[in-house]
Parts: sequence; C-alpha cells; structure tokens
Amino acid sequence: MSSREVVVLSVGGVRFVTRASTLQQFPESRLARMLNDDDREFKLVNGEFFVDRDGALFSYIMDFLRTLQVSLPTDFSDYQRLQREAEFYGVCPLANLLSQEHLLKPRLEILEVRFSIQEMQTFFRIFGSCSTTVEALAERITVFTGQQSGQGWNSPFPSQKPLVPLPLERPSHHDMLFLCGTEYSAGDQFIARYVSIKPDNRKLINGTNVLGLLLDTLLKDGFRLISTRTVISEEKAECYTFERMKRAAGLAITVNQTPGSSGVAQARRSQVQKGK
Repeated sequence: MSSREVVVLSVGGVRFVTRASTLQQFPESRLARMLNDDDREFKLVNGEFFVDRDGALFSYIMDFLRTLQVSLPTDFSDYQRLQREAEFYGVCPLANLLSQEHLLKPRLEILEVRFSIQEMQTFFRIFGSCSTTVEALAERITVFTGQQSGQGWNSPFPSQKPLVPLPLERPSHHDMLFLCGTEYSAGDQFIARYVSIKPDNRKLINGTNVLGLLLDTLLKDGFRLISTRTVISEEKAECYTFERMKRAAGLAITVNQTPGSSGVAQARRSQVQKGK
C-alpha cells in the first residue's frame, strides 16, 4: 500500500490511521476535501493531519465511515455533541441519522415470571414487553411428557419410554405458558412433564428447580431482578420482575453512486437489527 493510500490523523491528540478511500466515502465532506488541501482547519504536521476536535467522538465517525452504520454503546448519551461533530466534518448522512435520537437510544425491557404450585404441578407464565425476546426464550424452553410409575413428583429419573416434546402455549406474542410436575393417571401411573432450558440439557420435573434455572438463564442474558411479590387471585402466585436495557436497532444507510452526480453519495435510511 502506497503512502498516498494511508492517511494519519491526530484528532485532539488521538491518532487514527485509515485509508484515503474511507475518508472519501462522502466526497462533499470536509474529510474528503482535506486530502486535497482544500480546508484550512486541518493542518498537515510531519505527515499527519492535525485537527483540534474531540478525538473520542471522532472514533464513532470513523466507525460510521467504515461500516455505514451507527453503532453506539448502550450507555452513550452525547448524541447532540456527536451530531455537532458530524456536522463539523460535513458527514451529513451521519448527522441526519443522529437527529433521530429516539431511534438510537436503548430501550428499557421488562420481563415478568409468574410461578405457582398446585399439588404436584407447577405452572409458569412469562410476560415480556419485547415480543422478540419472548419468542427467543420460547425457542429455548421445551416441555417433554411421558408416563412413569411411583411417587411421581419426587422421582428424579425420567421414564424409560421416549419422552414426547410438547409445544408451549402462546396466548399472545408477549407471553407464554408451560407447566412441569406430575398428575395422577390410573393405578400407580403418573403423567410427568419435564422442562429443559437450553443451553442446559437437563430435563427437570421439580418446579422449584425449573424456576431456579429459568431465573439464572435470565440473569445470564443481561436481565436484573428488580422486584418480587406475591399475587393472590384464584391461586397464589409468586412474581419475579426483571429489566434490562435493550440495544436499539442500529441505523444504516445505503450509498448509491448515480451518473452525473459528481460523486455525491445518495443516502437511503434503513434499519438493521443489532445484537443485545
């Protein structure tokens, strides 16, 4: 790679090394004009372009130039300052996306687990403010049914007969129902329901054990327990409420070069789903 293809910038004392083509992503920006010595704000000192601006915020601008996506930490709060920096550098598509601050901010997600025991069965109902989280959790939970002999509830081993997986009950996109434990069938036979929660491969029949695994799974997924309470309606139910900050969908643009546009990038807004 020739020296002309590599550009070094010192922004507020923070050093960045990148390709010239990255800085030329938007030809009308000041960063692109800088390479042609068309902007006095950028001083060339010992082969490095120096600019007296915020280096930490410039790192997000560089990330946008490389990926054409706005990807910010969940605890980020300097939206207005970053928009001002994008406007200073003439990266208008980024400034426009940052003006939609409400789409970029993380959102609070609530999940509630209800747990009740009736004789030898335990009932679970999970409510969530985010339907995609409930859907993903439902894919990790499997209920298996089978017959067994003996005391049922206290039996630690599944029946020797193959267990049959059952679909979870889904009253809506925001909640799910399932149960575990045993119920009397005939003679000394019991219908047993076991619960498995991936990535744990165990099949648990005791409701307290299932509850413990479920709560541990949610904590590992980034939720935190904020309250516990008891609800008494037709039957007594324990309620566990969790919350977490859900990363917003990242905003991205598609750049199209059009004939006769003098290299001006045409931006189209779209949304891409980011990780948690």
